[in-house]
Amino acid sequence: MTAPDETFIAVDVEAAGPYPERFSLLAIGACLVEQPEQGFYVELKPLKREVDELTLQVARLSLDKLAVHGTDPARAMQLMAGWIRRVVPPGRQPVMVAYNAPFDWPFINHYFIEYAGVNPLGHSAIDIKAFYMGLFGCAWEETSMFYLSPRFLKGQKSPGDALADARRQAELFRKLLAQARRARPQAGAPVS
Repeated sequence: MTAPDETFIAVDVEAAGPYPERFSLLAIGACLVEQPEQGFYVELKPLKREVDELTLQVARLSLDKLAVHGTDPARAMQLMAGWIRRVVPPGRQPVMVAYNAPFDWPFINHYFIEYAGVNPLGHSAIDIKAFYMGLFGCAWEETSMFYLSPRFLKGQKSPGDALADARRQAELFRKLLAQARRARPQAGAPVS
């Protein structure tokens, strides 16, 4: 039995707080890892007024403006699911990739299940931080952008925009994946 071909999708979210049961998802940016110009972006109407100031400061979004101009969450998730269907070729499995997937994936999963009935990205995601740690055998602290951006992204700072961040994460993951593929043992070779 062979595994399906995979299409990696970099996803970044902006939220009003650290978890979806209490805080609203505010924006989603996504792009194909191998074709980052194939992107998706939506800002959502907040469902709750509660905010964590530190998290909201990173998002740089206004709940008041989003309450007026944001997309209804059900519509937003339908739009994203439609985008995924359009950009992922038939027979391929979409796989979510995120820098700090333990933050982003719960929001994506919760909103897809709640408003679309199914998460087309599946029940898991690749965390770029953990991938990097496994690839290089470094300390967890060394997986921060403080270390990774100068090494792989020419020192670029986070633009604070979900789509731009998704594209930056796609670039990082492409570079890490290429390095992992170069280091992979040949099929049939003994692994020590």
